[in-house]
Amino acid sequence: MARDGRYRWLRRIETLDPVRDHHEIYRLSAGYEFPFDYQRALELALLRTFCVPSISALLDATGEFRLRAQQRYDDTALLMAELLEHGYDSPRGREALRVVNRAHGRYAISNDDMRYVLSTFVYEPIDWLDRYGWRPLHEHERLAAFHYYRAVGARMGIRDVPADFDAFRAFKDAYERDTFRRTPSNERVAAYTLDLFASWYPAPLRPAARLAVRALLPPEMRAAFGLP
Repeated sequence: MARDGRYRWLRRIETLDPVRDHHEIYRLSAGYEFPFDYQRALELALLRTFCVPSISALLDATGEFRLRAQQRYDDTALLMAELLEHGYDSPRGREALRVVNRAHGRYAISNDDMRYVLSTFVYEPIDWLDRYGWRPLHEHERLAAFHYYRAVGARMGIRDVPADFDAFRAFKDAYERDTFRRTPSNERVAAYTLDLFASWYPAPLRPAARLAVRALLPPEMRAAFGLP
């Protein structure tokens, strides 16, 4: 009985179609099966985007992470939670997307950078859960995440998102190979973000929190941030 209870959401996910029901599958996976994991993975996904100099330079120039790191984090988390819980075509989801599009519209952000950020929201949680999840992701969950964020991207005006799961992964990998490099803006925005993560813990634990986050970063991210 306990085992059946533990897997009840997975049994539900198995009955759903990952294209037609992608929002419901993603809501169950991120909201009920792996809430802690998705939160941590998406934090690292955002950190990963700062390895792209054009992204980190814009954030560094606006001062968002230097002056308002916690507010920026809270705003992003709240908007993503609205989309997750209510759906991107619900009244609350449409309002959340209007806020996101208004914020992005103030800056000259390339479509490729937007596509890349979107790709990290799909594949970073998948990679995290492959390593740390309490069970393997079902194929429906992987595909649903792709179709969910592809639909969100379309409503954000992001062009040329591949229609295939593997093709979007290939775009992400190629973009990282082409753009990741160490720059001062990468280092500064990463430092602000590590300070934010550490600030969630009592002062005596903050050095250990910084080390823990650094230990989770793969070599290419540490190199782009100038971290040992």
